[in-house]
Amino acid sequence: MLKTKDNFMLREVDGNSVVVSIDNSFNGLITLNETGTFLWNLLAEGSDEDSMVKAMLKEYEVVEDVARADVREFIEHAKKSGVLDE
Repeated sequence: MLKTKDNFMLREVDGNSVVVSIDNSFNGLITLNETGTFLWNLLAEGSDEDSMVKAMLKEYEVVEDVARADVREFIEHAKKSGVLDE
């Protein structure tokens, strides 16, 4: 199961979704588009790749291979940014 670290929060700033560190352990912002916000919320609840793909298929008109590739890319970016507890 994947989950976002507790010290990162999703906030809306001027109509844009951004991830910020609430304890200043990360300098900067991570800006998310609509799909990124959707996936972030799944991770914040605690999710795995397969359930995220299923949720994408229900929410968006996309084929499974594309959804899986998008989810994997999002997870990899989240890992590199250090926002995930695994």
